[in-house]
Amino acid sequence: MFMLMKIRIFKIACLLSIILITGCSKENSNNEINNEPEVENNLIFSDEFDSSNTIDTSKWKHEVVPPNNGSWWNGEKQHYTSRTDNSYISNGTLKIVAKKETYSFQNSTKNYTSARINSKFSFTYGRVDVRAKLPSGIGTWPAIWMLGSNITSVGWPACGEIDIMEHWGHQPAIITSATHNPACHGGCPNVGVGKTTISDYDTAFHVYSIIWNENEIQFLIDDDLKYTYNPEVKNADNWPYTKNQFLILNVAMGGEWFTIDPNFEESIMEIDYVRVYKI
Repeated sequence: MFMLMKIRIFKIACLLSIILITGCSKENSNNEINNEPEVENNLIFSDEFDSSNTIDTSKWKHEVVPPNNGSWWNGEKQHYTSRTDNSYISNGTLKIVAKKETYSFQNSTKNYTSARINSKFSFTYGRVDVRAKLPSGIGTWPAIWMLGSNITSVGWPACGEIDIMEHWGHQPAIITSATHNPACHGGCPNVGVGKTTISDYDTAFHVYSIIWNENEIQFLIDDDLKYTYNPEVKNADNWPYTKNQFLILNVAMGGEWFTIDPNFEESIMEIDYVRVYKI
């Protein structure tokens, strides 16, 4: 009797296990696969910014040399530096600090400094999640973005650019995402530029993401799909996104189409983590 009860209990447990496994499948009712990262098995790059007070130089490098005759493109007004005044890690987050100060580099003097760090890691296709709190102030221009690793050989925009997140301080609460390539710069005709309103962009952390595969690039905020770039007929001009790209984190100051608040002193972009998953 006791043995029969144990057998019956075992059979019931097995049946429940099958039901639970089936119910937890990543396929939905339409047999579509959920693109959310599974578990850490799919993680191919990450920085949690927890281990030390210095940026991990095995993962990141500062870009400080202006490419445009002592300046950066787009009429930006800052010099990027590798100083801890402009980038450092504390309390589990990376800080990129834009400051008002006079700074000279390579015979060029600017009135603002900041930092730009590029990942040494590059990849083709995957999901990127960056949890960040953005700076504020008219003139700030934080960005989380990507460039093709072949930029030195083919140039921009042939290398392809993916803007996971951009924000301009003169448009508070408006977050944008875009692609740049030989066919279109930002306002791509088949989709336009993705714009999202987030009122607490500078007081709360949000997760800015892309899901990039051979067919499309999806842009998400807090796991909510906001914008998709997917040319119907792909060619080398509108779809250079078949090769490795690297990540960039920076805060620029000013530009050709907006000014800087004369009372601006300092503002910080905080990055809690950067994670890249294979999908």
